[in-house]
Order: sequence, then C-alpha cells, then structure tokens
Amino acid sequence: MPGAGAERLSIIIPALNEAGILAQALAALAPLRARGHEVIVVDGGSEDGTPALAAGLADRVLQAPRGRARQMNAGAAVASGAVLLFLHADTRLPARADEWVFRGLAQRAWGRFDVRIEGRSPLLRVVAWFMNARSRLTGIATGDQAIFVRRAAFGGFPDVALMEDVAFSREMKRLGAPAALRAKVTTSGRRWERDGVLRTVVLMWRLRLAYWLGAKPEELARRYADRR
Repeated sequence: MPGAGAERLSIIIPALNEAGILAQALAALAPLRARGHEVIVVDGGSEDGTPALAAGLADRVLQAPRGRARQMNAGAAVASGAVLLFLHADTRLPARADEWVFRGLAQRAWGRFDVRIEGRSPLLRVVAWFMNARSRLTGIATGDQAIFVRRAAFGGFPDVALMEDVAFSREMKRLGAPAALRAKVTTSGRRWERDGVLRTVVLMWRLRLAYWLGAKPEELARRYADRR
C-alpha cells in the first residue's frame, strides 16, 4: 500500500557515472517499490554504463542534459506520484521512509530528513550535527537531506550550476517552513574524506557565503570543480 492512503511517492535520483554504487542504492529502494512507490533514475550522460545498470532496478530511466537541477526537473516532469522525493545516488533513506514523509507533509508542503554522514572520520558526525542544526534554524535544506515536496507545490529547481538546493529552499520557504524530520538519511562521506573533512567544510562555507553575497552559481561551480 503506497504511503498514507492512496498517495504515491516518486523517488527521483539524478546520476552521473555512478555505476559503482547505483545497484546497491536501487536495491535499498526495493521495499518502497514493493509498496507501490516509483523510482526514477535520470542520467546526465554517464560513460560507465549507469543507465543500463539502472534499467532493471528502477521503474524509469531517463536521459537529460547534465546538471543536477535539470536532471531532477526532468524526472519530476514524468513522475506519477503525489509527492516527489529527490535522492542522491550515495544517500540511503531510513526504514519506512514513505511513512515519515507523508506524516511530515500532513501540515507542510515540503520537507527534508536529518542526515548522518557515513565514513571513518569522527569529524563527520560533527559536520552532520551542524548541517541539521543549521537547516532547522534557517529552513534551508541541502540535497544530502533528501528533499521532498508535494507535486502540487513543486515549481522546479532553478537551472543553476550549483546551490540549486539552496535556491529551491529559498523559493519554497515562501510557502512555509519545511517539515524537518528527525529520522536520518545516511549519506556517503566520500567527498569529505577524499578532499579532507575540514578542507571541504571550509570550502562549502566559503561557497555558501559567496552565494549569499551574490556570486553567480556558474562561478561557484568552477571553484568547486577546481577544489583539488
């Protein structure tokens, strides 16, 4: 039985060269598919066989122009669910995530989960705590927190190269604060550990500050790509 009552959840996963982790990610969503929800993978031009791998493990596999916002919007355009949930390929939902989502949307138009960052460094627990606290204080959600929204309230992610989650949150806050679920998604700490936890934290804070001060997302995306 989908979610609460007859509501259906559409889980949209933007992917780019994620063949190494996508099979496990989609297998983890099998219980939700068994309860009537759908999973849509939107590939942005992978060169490692990601679309073929996803074909047997998702309800739909699409191709879209590269860019997380564009890919998520493409998935939303074909989704059949009353609620859209945007999930990174390296993020896992908690058990009975559909029940959490529909409960959170009882009084809200949109929301997100708390996040736990998986990895070796104990600093990742601190990073996750601050991410959750900041989000609860500001009403701004990040993509790592598995943003969800009622389809009727979804106006699309702004077509920007970086910070699409922040820009989307700013727009959605006009409809009200997000449902800030205490249930935790688990996301990979691979990006933090690859580039150094503290270094990555400092970089992201600098990029966010530059964004709030008016820097163009395209410039921020170049700075993020050149971080190494």
